[in-house]
Amino acid sequence: MKFRPCIDLHHGRVKQIVGSTLSDAQQESLTTNFASNQPAAHYAEMYKADRLFGGHVIMLGPGNETAAAEALQAFSGGLQVGGGITADNAGHWLEQGASAVIVTSAVFKDGQVHEDRLKELARAVGRNRLVLDLSCRKKGKAYYIVTDRWQKFTQVTVSAESLQYFSGYCGEFLIHAVDVEGKCAGIEEELTTLLGRFSPIPTTYAGGVKNLADLLRVKELGQNRLDVTIGSALNIFGGTGITYAEAIAFNRQEGC
Repeated sequence: MKFRPCIDLHHGRVKQIVGSTLSDAQQESLTTNFASNQPAAHYAEMYKADRLFGGHVIMLGPGNETAAAEALQAFSGGLQVGGGITADNAGHWLEQGASAVIVTSAVFKDGQVHEDRLKELARAVGRNRLVLDLSCRKKGKAYYIVTDRWQKFTQVTVSAESLQYFSGYCGEFLIHAVDVEGKCAGIEEELTTLLGRFSPIPTTYAGGVKNLADLLRVKELGQNRLDVTIGSALNIFGGTGITYAEAIAFNRQEGC
């Protein structure tokens, strides 16, 4: 298990946002925990210096392409990229320096999985350079995959069966627990346990980590099989729960 860093971009700036407040509505509806005065490339260079491979750059809506490209070029081969990725533009992002592309909405239409799109993406970039973002929200007793900046519920749940199915098309999963994303109020333990039991490929969990104890809790519930991303709680993003130095020390202790 290891800590993986992130760079979340909104209107070209590095921000930490409460995920459930993302929408197509007016800006005022958005809850922003942190907005950086540093460019995205600054964080990419820092991650490169600390050899933190496998983090992700997420473009939350339009207007983030330049910042994302600058970050990828600053740490070529070290970061994945997601947000509006399709089979048509995936190659461009790999050329910018992404180690892999992250996809959600491109493989869903009207709430259903489109296997032809999955196959097209896998052919375009290769299975090992495709990451599926299966970020989800709980409805009833199940976790449903959500798309379009986490606004729209699909009809597909995160389960042993769906994880096995999707693993045939990609090399990794990135899964945000959207209901706790950005709230620094604790992880989604049920989801973490599910992923630790059933995910057949490398998986990064994100959402709610507030301190080092939560990091260790992900390790325990995920059976030491999940990597983890920390955003709003991290001091480099204005948080007070855990320092960047502590996250790096955790990786070193884990031999990463």
